Amino acid sequence: MTLDLSQIEDFRVLAETGNFSRAAALRHVTQPAFSRRIRALEDWAGTPLFDREAHPIVLTPAGEALRPLLAEALRCLTEGRDAARAAAERSRATLRFAATHVLSFTFFPTWLRALESGAPPGAVSLVSDSLQACEELMLGGGVQFLLCHHHEAAPSRLDPSRFPWHSVGADRLVPVAAPGGPALEEGRGALPFLAYSPESGLGRILAAAVPKAMEARLNAAFTAHHAATLRTMARAGRGLAWLPESLVAEDLAAGTLRRAGPVALDVPLDIRVIRPLALGAAAETFWSLVTRPLRPRSPMA
Repeated sequence: MTLDLSQIEDFRVLAETGNFSRAAALRHVTQPAFSRRIRALEDWAGTPLFDREAHPIVLTPAGEALRPLLAEALRCLTEGRDAARAAAERSRATLRFAATHVLSFTFFPTWLRALESGAPPGAVSLVSDSLQACEELMLGGGVQFLLCHHHEAAPSRLDPSRFPWHSVGADRLVPVAAPGGPALEEGRGALPFLAYSPESGLGRILAAAVPKAMEARLNAAFTAHHAATLRTMARAGRGLAWLPESLVAEDLAAGTLRRAGPVALDVPLDIRVIRPLALGAAAETFWSLVTRPLRPRSPMA
């Protein structure tokens, strides 16, 4: 039996989560299929690698011994693959981006236009998806750049030593609701909450940043991947949601949404662009534009 990259990733995810169902969801396969893949890996190793009687599931001594070796193998193979792809793309100008849903239409177009400064960078390909799916694309070498929100309380799955990043903007999550809708300042009862799904990067951030005492007052009435969907539900009066200010600024100005909590409950966000270590010439040129110092504006501008 041979060992491939996907099996090493399966091992890594299960070791981190300690749960077959959660690991299968993160790997975008059914739990039975994921269990078969882990069993095949153990057949290759010739010994059980996970203690399935423990809750959560933990590595056996054999699994613990194998873990650093597989991590190093994954690092070397991934960097080798990235270097090979970068070499093949040195003469190609296509820039491949992944961006979370909300940033793909609130931030990406104007950011790209500002970077171009009248000189288009060539062909651009954009995939808009959940943060989890975007991270998988980056880990799999499917894109050169990932644009996402970030908060220090919710670290990225992408190791900064392998995936450098640069801050390109700021945003914040603001608690909002329709006029006459629920408000965090009112009463002590449970409030209808429009929640992000676990695959959402904003959901990951919100879960880490909202105080536990406040979280206890929130009763999830609706769950979705997309901030735009939660915005529509909030405008329809279905509950309150923490939404990016970049998405709801016009609603707040027009009065179709209002603040549902004090400024102290806003969650500050960094907007980051992330890349792998190895890039082709065109992508490296674009990265130099991303990381160049901003020119101070003229007093007459």
